[in-house]
Amino acid sequence: MKKMFRILLWIIVAAIFVGSFVFLYLNSREKKAVYENVSPEITTLERTTVLTGTIEPRDEINIKPQISGIITEILVEPGDKVKEGDIIARIKVIPEASSLSSAQNRVDLAQIKLTDARTKYDRARTLFDKKVIAREEYETAETTLRQAEKELESAQDSYNIVREGVSRYNASEANTMVRATISGLVLDVPVKVGSSVIQANTFNDGTTIATIADMTDLIFLGKVDETEVGLLKPGMTMEVTIGALDSFTPTAVLEYIAPKGSTATGANTFEIKAAINAPDSIALRAGYSANARVRLSGADNVLAIPESTIEWAGDTTYIYVMTDSLPEPVYERRRITTGLSDGLKIEVKEGADTTMVIRGNQIQN
Repeated sequence: MKKMFRILLWIIVAAIFVGSFVFLYLNSREKKAVYENVSPEITTLERTTVLTGTIEPRDEINIKPQISGIITEILVEPGDKVKEGDIIARIKVIPEASSLSSAQNRVDLAQIKLTDARTKYDRARTLFDKKVIAREEYETAETTLRQAEKELESAQDSYNIVREGVSRYNASEANTMVRATISGLVLDVPVKVGSSVIQANTFNDGTTIATIADMTDLIFLGKVDETEVGLLKPGMTMEVTIGALDSFTPTAVLEYIAPKGSTATGANTFEIKAAINAPDSIALRAGYSANARVRLSGADNVLAIPESTIEWAGDTTYIYVMTDSLPEPVYERRRITTGLSDGLKIEVKEGADTTMVIRGNQIQN
């Protein structure tokens, strides 16, 4: 029994040894490479790029108050259409104590001057009727009275402006009424009734009461990499794809390329703007994400081959042309002159024609 076991063990060891030897021998044999063959073809090549960006209105205006105070009424909501001059909100003025006190003092002084001027005028009129004083002195007293009346009216109006924000001479144009400065669509109303607002000054941009834009004039606002910005020119047409509207692909005309780049995203990019051509029946919204495909360069009816078939040696390019197919393919290395590439295919200017069979990618080894 033990003898049979030893014999079986030696047989297994011998089988493993022979199998390993055969495996190593077969793998050490040189295998012939098999390639895919391709032929040059006449085609159209385009070099395109895709720019990412958003749909934005060309004119988007932040409406700010001309006076500080508290909002008492808001007359519009996002989505409302307004015309230039429409009232969108009303503000109640909260007067500053020192300004209110100064305005009140001016009213009191003007009242005192008016009382004094009226007294002098009454006296001058009595004396003039009795032929005691000359007409010139009487007319001077009358002029002083009229000036004092006007001064009191002005002081009272100034007091009213400080306290209420409204002048009695132009109540319809009061600063307490916030008006639309352009016609368009209300995009946002970031404040509520009761919110405190401040007017713009040298230290503060002021509170935005509403954002209004002309939604009939939209642009594609995007970024282009510095490696491609030199290939763009104003007037180029691009095809815009909007993420929210898969079935609608409007065209846009490039209008603006920023003269200065930005590195906000880590890469050096340049801002571009393109006017969108869209019918009124399509409702586009501000802020839609979009991509724009633009043709940077192109060539029609040119000889082209797959770029993967080319061997690069510095600035020189080569292909391998089949010279014999039996008993196995034989290839000859030939120099060619290339042109435009679209990333997959490349133009061949010299060194090839449509009758050639060219060695392509390796498909078996």
